[in-house]
Amino acid sequence: MSSNIKPIFSSYINNPELFDEVFDVQGATKNVYKTLFDLYGDHSILDYVQLNNKAKASFFNQGITFQVYGDHDTKEKIFPFDLFPRIIDPDEWDIIERGAIQRSKALNLFLWDIYHDKKIIKDGIVPLDLISSSANYLHQMIGVDPPGGVYNHISGTDIIKHSDGQYYVLEDNIRCPSGVSYVICNRTALKRALFGVFNHYKAHTVTNYAENLLDILESVKPKGVDVPNCVVITPGMYNSAFYEHSYLAKAMGVELVEGRDLFVENDFVYMKTIRGPIKVDVIYRRVDDQFLDPLEFRPDSSLGVPGLFAAYIKGNVCLANAPGTGVADDKAVYTYMPQIIKYYLDEEPILNNVHTYHCSRPDELKYVLEHIHELVVKPVDEAGGYGISIGNRLTREEIKVVQEQIKEHPRKYIAQPIMSLSVHPTYIDDNESFEQRHVDLRTFTLLGNKKEFVLKGGLSRVALKKGNLIVNSSQGGGSKDTWVLKK
Repeated sequence: MSSNIKPIFSSYINNPELFDEVFDVQGATKNVYKTLFDLYGDHSILDYVQLNNKAKASFFNQGITFQVYGDHDTKEKIFPFDLFPRIIDPDEWDIIERGAIQRSKALNLFLWDIYHDKKIIKDGIVPLDLISSSANYLHQMIGVDPPGGVYNHISGTDIIKHSDGQYYVLEDNIRCPSGVSYVICNRTALKRALFGVFNHYKAHTVTNYAENLLDILESVKPKGVDVPNCVVITPGMYNSAFYEHSYLAKAMGVELVEGRDLFVENDFVYMKTIRGPIKVDVIYRRVDDQFLDPLEFRPDSSLGVPGLFAAYIKGNVCLANAPGTGVADDKAVYTYMPQIIKYYLDEEPILNNVHTYHCSRPDELKYVLEHIHELVVKPVDEAGGYGISIGNRLTREEIKVVQEQIKEHPRKYIAQPIMSLSVHPTYIDDNESFEQRHVDLRTFTLLGNKKEFVLKGGLSRVALKKGNLIVNSSQGGGSKDTWVLKK
């Protein structure tokens, strides 16, 4: 290495006020990262730039891209990826995995209850108006029994590590959680760029997700079906997550279809093929509720299948996730998750919630309006990081605007303390250097008929803008490969 090329971490500034996952407050490398740090430390920044460009080219050639809604530039964007991985030791992962399964099971029981007996409402644990006022509560699902009794076949749990070193859940995603394809592609890209690194660590695979997803989908087949025919339905190639839809269909070995490829006859669903109609039994849907069936929901939808919901109600097809699951990932329902877990499972939460104020409660509304400068305000029904206001970044005028929005629709907003997300060394293209950036973790949990699975890894998302706490790709975030070490 020539003397004028700096080692890879020479310009890294470790802010001791932030919880750094790689370095302690004295700047020493934490045990789990020592081998990796030694391996990477031998590279120069120039070496790393070349490896990084190689990884970006690999992503582009594979079509690993996304499109942000509302972006006037229709050019496809490579999903930003950092080659320096995040490592989670087995004991920490055990807590994360058990906590994710616990939440998924509790949410499934909650969904069954609110569409059937409503015991949790009758017992005064969750207020009726919280459910009835949710835009994602589907009256059409009342009394409907989904195949296998499962609503949230696929759950994405967003978790952060706080400055106290503990993990907290930021939110649950059980409508159409996305991002798992990037988990797998990150691993593939890292192995291509730095294959030798994996000789020094024993990390769990992430490439077994598709086979487990197919296993889960087949477990909730309709009654009377021996070998179910599964498909993935997508809104089409202009959807921001289309790469993921096509990737998962290919990885599972099933057809990727659009609404126009399916039709319903005598309350059964069929796929059009050149060999004639083929019956479809299980649909992994990446189409929102309101667009699923123009006869039942939005009549102007061209994305869905006329008669699909009637076939579902009759039990002739399984939809994953079930329609109406969105009521349970409402951020207002999130505030009741500790009580929901206790009510249905008689357990204490393994993963803690972030303390949350719901603006529909008068006392909490008053507190939020007076303390916006020290809170994060979120709309309850948005995803992708849209609509979030971080109080200490707002001007006085902006705070007034947010206050008025909350007062106009208090049910629509929650607020949380500004949490100090852990940081991780991340390569920043513009500066060609490693810098601290905030990270979170999205885990992927699968629930089937007497089956469960958590992907041992998940998507570590990185807020690439300096000081930013919003990690979503739609807000300029990137990702890292996440290694869960074997015991």
